[in-house]
Amino acid sequence: MKSTIAANQKIWVIPEENLQVPESLLNTEKLPAVLASILFRRGIKNREELEHFIRPKQEHLHNPFLMKDMDVAIRRIMMAMSRKEGILIFGDYDVDGTTATALVYKVLRQHYEMLGYYIPDRYKEGYGISFAGIDHAKENGMSLIISLDCGIKAHDKVAYAKEKNIDFIICDHHLPGKELPDAVAILDPKRSDCPYPFKELSGCGVGYKLMEGLLEEAGWDKQILRDCLDMLALSIASDIVPVTGENRIFLHQGLQKINQNPSPGIQALLDVGGFRRNENGDYGLKTDRLVFALGPRINAAGRIGHGKGAVDLLLAENPEKAAALAESIDIQNTERKELDKNISQEAISMIESSEDMMSAFSTVLFRETWHKGVIGIVASRCIEKYHRPTVILTLSDGKLVGSGRSVPGFDLYAALDACSPHLIQFGGHFHAAGLTLLPENLEAFRQSFESEVRKKMTAEDLMPRLQVDACLNAAEINLLFYKWVDAMGPYGPGNMNPLFVIQGLKDNGQSRLLENKNGGHGHIKFSLQHPDLMHLNQSYSLEGIGFGLGEHWHLVESGNEFDLAFHLEENIFRERRSIQLMVKEIRPSAI
Repeated sequence: MKSTIAANQKIWVIPEENLQVPESLLNTEKLPAVLASILFRRGIKNREELEHFIRPKQEHLHNPFLMKDMDVAIRRIMMAMSRKEGILIFGDYDVDGTTATALVYKVLRQHYEMLGYYIPDRYKEGYGISFAGIDHAKENGMSLIISLDCGIKAHDKVAYAKEKNIDFIICDHHLPGKELPDAVAILDPKRSDCPYPFKELSGCGVGYKLMEGLLEEAGWDKQILRDCLDMLALSIASDIVPVTGENRIFLHQGLQKINQNPSPGIQALLDVGGFRRNENGDYGLKTDRLVFALGPRINAAGRIGHGKGAVDLLLAENPEKAAALAESIDIQNTERKELDKNISQEAISMIESSEDMMSAFSTVLFRETWHKGVIGIVASRCIEKYHRPTVILTLSDGKLVGSGRSVPGFDLYAALDACSPHLIQFGGHFHAAGLTLLPENLEAFRQSFESEVRKKMTAEDLMPRLQVDACLNAAEINLLFYKWVDAMGPYGPGNMNPLFVIQGLKDNGQSRLLENKNGGHGHIKFSLQHPDLMHLNQSYSLEGIGFGLGEHWHLVESGNEFDLAFHLEENIFRERRSIQLMVKEIRPSAI
């Protein structure tokens, strides 16, 4: 890989071109060579693997009984059913937890009635299994709790439940500690003793595998699982798990369901989001719309109201009830966006008013009035602007509670582990985590966290990188090329939408600067010429859009050559199909 620093200080990382792609892949009919190279870098080595990749199938999924404790968990559930025990489904309040809760409840409800579900209050109970949730189970005569997307470190809560004669089945996908809770069964592919081949399932994915195993063991129809694939897809996209292996199969199938035949709850979300079916009769949604349009609405229920509202929506079978619930959640999402905007502005102002913060390798900010439900989003906003590991904290019940986000290459979870003497508790992933500490330990934590970042990262590491997949000849872009790009999806971490670069482009006189009605920099509507296009048609041009890139308009109107980094998308206008560039970055040529 070679790196070049652009005028906007981003590092454009462009792959070398001397990659030796196997002939078996290069000779695949109609597969463009540049895409064969990208696929090879992503682990696709021959035609058979390519076929599996572009046509994900149900039969490529793993047997659920390969997961440690699967048989034990299913036996305990079937015992509970035979004894008429009350079963409580306990899930986290984010998208992954609420979809997991809804999925497991929906499947079990087909065959069993003595069920309930419980989502903790983000502000009264906090993340994960709670004592209040266990008390709720006891008060309602429930003797088995199935936790989803949480519980892998809940030693004290599981022990408390055991004292009350309540058993636990834990379904989680977070990293376990050195010791596991004393539960009846613990399903977590990240257990060191779990032989399950795919380690990156979402929390909802673990719940899906549990239900798959149960239906198989009981000999029940599995159609209900196919009906839940839209929820599973939403969890995978929103929880930012790798879109590889089983996740890619689930996301591929789930997107088909969302686009063609969504459940009433998700249909209601699409309606309030203003989505409409295209001329093919589906919504044409891809992963990014789940992440940025549907996921935030589900999350808003737990951030602004109560996460139970999201489960109620996902389980709704009556379209009128689903529409009312979706409308309520949409109102909460509007409030969430306003809080996000205001707090992000405050956070950025705090950073820019401090020389120490501007020169730091990390960001740790605290204000007691910040809304606990949006601090994770604010951390992400700060990273977008400053590109360094960030923790945002607020006050809750006399303690500081926070959300952290990381940058590529920095293990946030490991850093918090190193800072653990200053923390009450923490948990999460490589890229995202939550934490709690006492107010008097804030400065010690800030210094310790900064020290951990400086140990692992250089100043160049903290410069944002633009990971380019390939440089294109402008004449390569056509509908057939795009069809192959589209077939390489669904996209997400581990299989990102290819980012292409064309160098030496010029405005053909038709590009325009468009106003941004939401404030900030305007947008650029590109209409471009390039020497590679001249032999195709004298009037042929490349069209594209660059949202928020208005600050670079001078590069376009100068008449000089520039380079663009972009994704490709299909544009349909008045039944005319064309390919347009979704421009992410622009720089002067010859850098």
